[in-house]
Amino acid sequence: MPPEPNPVLSTLDGGIVQLTWSIPLGIPHVHCYLVPVEDGWLLVDTGLGVPGVEAAWAEALASVDGPVAAILVTHSHPDHVGAAADVARVTGAPVLQGRLDYARCVAHWGNEDAGAHLSDHLLRHGAPDLDAARIGEATRSLLPMVRFARDPALLDEGDLVHGWRVLHLPGHADGHICLHRDGVLLAGDAILDPITPTVGLFPGSSPDPLADYFGSLARIGELRARVAYAGHGLPVADPTERAEAIRAHHEVRLDETVRALEGGPRSAWDVSLELFPEPLPPPQRRFAVVEALAHLEHLARRGRLSAQAGDVVRYAIRT
Repeated sequence: MPPEPNPVLSTLDGGIVQLTWSIPLGIPHVHCYLVPVEDGWLLVDTGLGVPGVEAAWAEALASVDGPVAAILVTHSHPDHVGAAADVARVTGAPVLQGRLDYARCVAHWGNEDAGAHLSDHLLRHGAPDLDAARIGEATRSLLPMVRFARDPALLDEGDLVHGWRVLHLPGHADGHICLHRDGVLLAGDAILDPITPTVGLFPGSSPDPLADYFGSLARIGELRARVAYAGHGLPVADPTERAEAIRAHHEVRLDETVRALEGGPRSAWDVSLELFPEPLPPPQRRFAVVEALAHLEHLARRGRLSAQAGDVVRYAIRT
């Protein structure tokens, strides 16, 4: 059962309030943020739509001074968009979401077949039947906890939201947006510390999400922000340095991916077992496989690997 929703509130520099929610998704928590604006608060992200979350949000918001003027969703993963409709009901505030991200949200979470599509994707990339079915069921079980807001106000790169500039920083999610102002980055999951954001190749996603993410890391470095408030973990005290460290991590992972193929062609499932050998429950194995696939496709698109089509796609080192 999901934990009872009961956020921990803490105040950060600039009067930003961080709300930390426990979540049952492998990672133990997610941060949402109340940002002071001229007519109240801008709420960034909404957590997972677990039972009781609407009442929990009402109680949490009653403890801060002033109304929520707007709700912004950084990206359509369940722990960020899941309670958007609930919070919109509690506050009466409009929901804002990236244009591409909302399209991805509707395509995935507005589709009762989302789990089946993921199962088919994993089977195509080498997952055994039973594992693909379990992972698909784990995805389908999230549907009741993803209550996104229909027809939000759509945002694009460069838009201003209460004085904060919208940045499109894809990789972790195709439509991921962040907010930047006065050296502060409200980062969602675009950059995290101490963990690294998952970069996975899901069905219907960008064909090379790792290339997208390298571009986003470069942009984060160029911002020279003094701090990033992220969706999980610690505030990122030096986003430029952290972006470079994450890029270096992925360069090492790319080399590890090539080494995993030295014995001959292998599927993304097989490579994931090499890169992430520890036993993982279905939701975490899903991320391991799609991350391995993102690295394989990135290498194939750069000529280091070839993809061998068939009932199962396998990758081989180009000679």
